[in-house]
Amino acid sequence: MLTINVAVLLAVIVVLRLRRRTHSRSRLDEKFTVAIVLALGVLIAPTDLGQGILSVLTQLVQGISQSG
Repeated sequence: MLTINVAVLLAVIVVLRLRRRTHSRSRLDEKFTVAIVLALGVLIAPTDLGQGILSVLTQLVQGISQSG
């Protein structure tokens, strides 16, 4: 249960950071945002939500590769 709460907190932080203007970000700020997004991905991956996202993306990639 704690993992989901931390994941939600990181998701909120990512959304708030990405709403800022692009030209006002420093390289360090961009690296920090990437690190937060990676941490969010690691926390979401083993959950049911993460597995559902993986399933949807897998079906989407398979559909695209079969249509081409």
